[in-house]
Amino acid sequence: MAVISIRGISVSYGGPLLLDDIEFSIEQGERVCLVGHNGAGKSTLLKLLSGALKPDAGEIKCPQEVQISRLEQEVPRNPTGDVFSAVAEGLGPAGNVAAAYRMAVNNNDMPEMERLQEEINSCDGWALEGQINTLLSRLSLDADSALSTLSGGLQRRVLLARALVNEPDLLLLDEPTNHLEVQAIEWLETFLLNFKATVLFITHDRSFLKKLATRIVEIDRGKLTSWPGDYDTYLVNKEKALEEEDRHQALFDKKLAQEETWIRQGVKARRTRNEGRVRRLQQLRKEHQARRNKIGQAKMQLHSDAISGKVVLFAEQLNYQVGGKVILKDFSTTIVRGDKIGIIGPNGVGKTTLIKLLTGQLQPDSGEVELGTKLTIAYFDQLRGQLKDDKTVRENIADGNDTLSINGRDQHVISYLNDFLFTPDRANTPVKALSGGERNRLLLARLFSKPSNFLIMDEPTNDLDIETLEKLEELLADYKGTLLLISHDREFIDNVVSSTLVFEGDGVVNDYVGGYQDWLRQRPDIGSGSAKSSSSAVNKTLEKQVPKAQKLSYKKQRELDQLPGKVETLEAEIAAIQEQMSQSDFFKQDKSLISETQQKSDELEKSLEQAYARWEALEDEQ
Repeated sequence: MAVISIRGISVSYGGPLLLDDIEFSIEQGERVCLVGHNGAGKSTLLKLLSGALKPDAGEIKCPQEVQISRLEQEVPRNPTGDVFSAVAEGLGPAGNVAAAYRMAVNNNDMPEMERLQEEINSCDGWALEGQINTLLSRLSLDADSALSTLSGGLQRRVLLARALVNEPDLLLLDEPTNHLEVQAIEWLETFLLNFKATVLFITHDRSFLKKLATRIVEIDRGKLTSWPGDYDTYLVNKEKALEEEDRHQALFDKKLAQEETWIRQGVKARRTRNEGRVRRLQQLRKEHQARRNKIGQAKMQLHSDAISGKVVLFAEQLNYQVGGKVILKDFSTTIVRGDKIGIIGPNGVGKTTLIKLLTGQLQPDSGEVELGTKLTIAYFDQLRGQLKDDKTVRENIADGNDTLSINGRDQHVISYLNDFLFTPDRANTPVKALSGGERNRLLLARLFSKPSNFLIMDEPTNDLDIETLEKLEELLADYKGTLLLISHDREFIDNVVSSTLVFEGDGVVNDYVGGYQDWLRQRPDIGSGSAKSSSSAVNKTLEKQVPKAQKLSYKKQRELDQLPGKVETLEAEIAAIQEQMSQSDFFKQDKSLISETQQKSDELEKSLEQAYARWEALEDEQ
């Protein structure tokens, strides 16, 4: 049964149709990946399906009872409020009431609690609060944390929780792995594989795509094509389709050229020409004019500067703390010319801080850093801070000039931007109007416009389409200089780097030969005496991916067997207290009794969260 279907949908933003009379349906239980170039209309299609955008033409059919949730591509700037309130928004007005009541309880605001009491009862707010807390526990999110204090990855996880909280029938995910660390991506993969609802997602993460997609749907030049099967099958069939398109267009162009030659023959030929043939020629001209040629690959070039000294960077016994948190402990490394080093670790662990320490932007608490000679450093900032939103694309590249010096030769800025798939019109567009993928391409264009021999890239893959991502891989693999790369894209790391620095907990950063998969094979076993970091979040989560057959101890097995009963008891006690608090005369009691009951309710809620977390941990260990 189709969960949702569209017919004859067209959308335009002033130029050629972004979506041109497309038809599409998704069946219950499918996990469909939407692919296409940046700007092809993928995010627009998700907005249409969620109801956030109306089409210029066509219709969308969706049963009224189908619940749809969408995870947006971008994390909002300057978010406000706490985690609980943000997730509660996913439940609509009822969730907002539950969040408001919770805030009143936290502030001990009796008048506000009394005012919200009736609304809480009418919308079953007590059950909604429990539903939100359970999900936050599963996603390891603190309900009381202010959004503004969270890292980009944790903010992304909050948005995911908001999309999941209403238990949707159709889940729309726009680049769900952006800003997520590896273990969070792997948790999401496992979650979605066991998710009973239907999923339509956009991603540039090929490992994520290959593991999840049951069907590939492509948007190309306004048209939508469904490719059954997995990603590898799609690549083979797509290549065949493009070859067939090239043959067809070559035959078409040959016929058009012959007809153009015929129409231009001498006066005698024109007197006797066939009017039907003239009409066919006019039709051929119209078809050729309307043709939308396939989008080419970005012609990015990475220019190496003069060779640096043999030793690019030397660090010895670095120690660094922030607010009492240990970021680095006794870290030493030597980077030599030509090294390509990946940096792996959870969000907030200190990967960007490590780069700043190594390049002299920050000073360590102790230890020594020494940069080599003849270095020309180029830096890709994941926050895109180098781009000026109020200026156009070309102004961000050339500072008002018409030409750039590329590899010792002058090149017009429009021509250079065209190599990065920016049309002349797009080159004069303000940066604030660009999509996430276009911003990343612009930052790459800015970075590659100047020669370098030491390239530092902090999450360069976010929002890029897969073809551009693969082109970037080729460039970095062939780069003659030295590379430091932070990325959560496992396949990208595997295809580019020669060694990795891995944050493994408590400020310990270890060095491994090879990429991500090589690290999985080399890292110490859990429980090994040499594994100083075996308690880290990274190792715990990744250990789930490579499970080892083991039995729980008698004590732990007994604890696991008793947890369902404990959870049931706690839920019954919470329900009884909530029933007591919902009575009309509850707030007429002595304030000390009210406060005592509320405190007991909070303690039971915390105990329930801890019980669920322990249950999940023991099952994972088992």
